[in-house]
Amino acid sequence: MLNPLSIVFKKRLDLALNTSSEFRARIVEFPGLWMKAAGLAALRQDLKSVASRAVPGGDLDYGVFSEHEDALNRTIITLVYRVSDGMPVAFNALPVISLSLYGKPTDVLHLGLVMIDPAVRSQGLSWVLYGLTCFLLFLRNQLRPLWISNVTQVPAVAGMVAETFSDVFPSPTQGARRALRKQLIATEIMGSHRHVFGVGPDAGFDPDRFVITNAYTGGSDNLKKTFDAAPKHRKPEYNDFCAAELDYERGDDLLQIGQIDLEAAQRYLLESVPRNALGRLSVAALIVTVQRLVLPVIHWMDSDRQWGILRPSKR
Repeated sequence: MLNPLSIVFKKRLDLALNTSSEFRARIVEFPGLWMKAAGLAALRQDLKSVASRAVPGGDLDYGVFSEHEDALNRTIITLVYRVSDGMPVAFNALPVISLSLYGKPTDVLHLGLVMIDPAVRSQGLSWVLYGLTCFLLFLRNQLRPLWISNVTQVPAVAGMVAETFSDVFPSPTQGARRALRKQLIATEIMGSHRHVFGVGPDAGFDPDRFVITNAYTGGSDNLKKTFDAAPKHRKPEYNDFCAAELDYERGDDLLQIGQIDLEAAQRYLLESVPRNALGRLSVAALIVTVQRLVLPVIHWMDSDRQWGILRPSKR
């Protein structure tokens, strides 16, 4: 377990917490920018270890697995380890996509690649892999809404995203709409950032339905599923929606755009987080909040060291 005081004084998030008696999670922000070579090598090995069990014999060549990208410079990694033997069993790679919205720089949290060892599926890890990091980043952003994106053909995942986050499109839920801001975000993502989630340049995009056609040609080929093989959601409307909107033989994906806001954060706490994990989550939230409030003050009071563009005074 990491020292909480050391976490407070870091500029980047590096947080570990026990999510239950069986599992421990570590969240590492942009490790390629600060982590030493040995630490990066160990991190990559843990990611590959999970992937080898989640997709047996399947080679992935995009994002954190690509040898041609500096993906770890712009990706937040959430790794889950089994407490009993320290083995990595699941991860979420959350790339941060920087784009322009109405002429202003905007960051979009892409829910990214989630992989789970088949031996621990259905053991209550969804709240860690799909919401924990986004919730902590929302706190650090002073409760300002954050845009999220998600690319999937799995009905269980599409439904989980629609129910966890706010104002998600596309979705079969009542009130889901294709607002202009979502249209602009989706268009820029597909125009300049499709490589982030392994979609090749020959893939098409339906801007009315936010459906990526022929999506599995850019490094994510081995993730393509048939509808029968794709995990289903407990609510039939999500399964029916994906079956109607996506051509699984061709290999289509939904591009979902939504937000994490105060309503989504409240829903996450009340509906997704297990009751016995709320105490642990509260400690993590406190550390992130203190880091956001205290660290800038400490930096400001230290006049002997450079901070960003501010230079130390000459005496």
